Amino acid sequence: MTTLKIHNIETAPEGSKALLENSQKAYGMIPGLHGVLASSPQILKAYQTIHELFTQSSFDEEELTVVWQTINVEHACHYCVPAHTGIAHMMKVDAGITEALRNETPLENAKLEALRTMTLSIVRNRGNVSQADLDAFYAAGYEEKHVLDIILGLSQKTISNYTNHIANTPVDEAFQKFAWSKENTAS
Repeated sequence: MTTLKIHNIETAPEGSKALLENSQKAYGMIPGLHGVLASSPQILKAYQTIHELFTQSSFDEEELTVVWQTINVEHACHYCVPAHTGIAHMMKVDAGITEALRNETPLENAKLEALRTMTLSIVRNRGNVSQADLDAFYAAGYEEKHVLDIILGLSQKTISNYTNHIANTPVDEAFQKFAWSKENTAS
């Protein structure tokens, strides 16, 4: 088991202190992931910037959740799945969507299922998706900008998921009730 240091404002490198203060203001706490990322002010800033950009993308709260959780579950991120379950609840995303994503079961909403399927295709094929995949995605009502927005979300999740795997970041207390592991999914 690997671990990396989890910083607070006092222990963080100088370049991360203001970024952690922003996290404290935004979330009422410093998420463990942010504390780990603080060892490198550049990656913490990149993560926070990509997060902000992704939340301002063409996706609504349900779609953001579909992209985030599809990637988190596919990457088996012990930290991000519970965190984004809690975030989805705060964003008032239907619990049925969240549970289906956590359990890797198809979504009832056909458009959201098309988003989940395209996200999985991009992740599993490392961006080498077929024209048939794209055509099916577009037929569901999405556009080219949505493909690119999935890639933006994947950028954010690659930073967090990979960091959490290496750091073995403990799940924040606020999200422990949403604990999750890949072994307990329906698939």
